[in-house]
Amino acid sequence: MRVAWFTLESLTTVIGRAAVDGTTAKAIAKIAIDDIGMLPAGQAAAEALYRLVDAAYERRSLILTSNLHPSGLDTIMPKTLATATVDRLLHHAHLVLMKGTQTVFS
Repeated sequence: MRVAWFTLESLTTVIGRAAVDGTTAKAIAKIAIDDIGMLPAGQAAAEALYRLVDAAYERRSLILTSNLHPSGLDTIMPKTLATATVDRLLHHAHLVLMKGTQTVFS
């Protein structure tokens, strides 16, 4: 299966353009977003992520990877957007939490 692979920063640009011309639903056909939480999300990135999740909600699947637990999303984006985003993400979700040992490279 082919998917579009984005970081939150690159997704922000794509969703911003799609919001202008009304093609957000088309832009999210099959998406994987990697490493949410590695950097703080600005307002534009937070809004883009919410728009993506809202457009996909109960219509399409999304793959999101993060080093954050869903309850920590409000540490990188405004609490109101984080709460709404997590609410939609976790409804009907398959959440995979992994723990492991840390590898140190020298």
